[in-house]
Amino acid sequence: MQRKEKDNRPLRRLVVYSLTCAQVGHKLDGKKSRDILAEQVGQSKNQIQRYIRLTELIPELMDMVDEKKIALNPAYELSFLKKEEQVDLLDAMDSEQATPSLSQAQRLKKYSQEGHLTLDMMRVIMGEEKKSDLDRVTFTSDTLRKYFPKSYTPQRMQETIIKLLEAWQKKRQRDQER
Repeated sequence: MQRKEKDNRPLRRLVVYSLTCAQVGHKLDGKKSRDILAEQVGQSKNQIQRYIRLTELIPELMDMVDEKKIALNPAYELSFLKKEEQVDLLDAMDSEQATPSLSQAQRLKKYSQEGHLTLDMMRVIMGEEKKSDLDRVTFTSDTLRKYFPKSYTPQRMQETIIKLLEAWQKKRQRDQER
């Protein structure tokens, strides 16, 4: 089942405001603006710092984060790439028709920091088959909804699907034993 992602764009706008305040040295009662913002929005100071770090992304990558094409954690790692490397990454992502997983983003960051990141290396990394692609099957609610009563929650739909698959597997085993 696919879980609903929350929209972090309004929070990121607040963080950018917080960053602006931090750059001009605003402090209230001895607290940094990011600490105050963290309290106000119910996020950790570290999470606010991560959002601030996303301002280092080029606009095209930031748009991909907004559109949920790149998750926040990989985006945070990508924010450490040089601007030219981020532009090259867009090329690699386009040629491989893939967005980076967290582990891929971490490797890209590591190679960048070591001074070994090239466009060819980016293409190789982006061309890898991701574990999540191999281990996960997802359905949209619209695909499944027509098979279940309206009152079924996603959890109940999942439980029903598992029961049906278990029954199917038992039937196949019985058929093979004949």
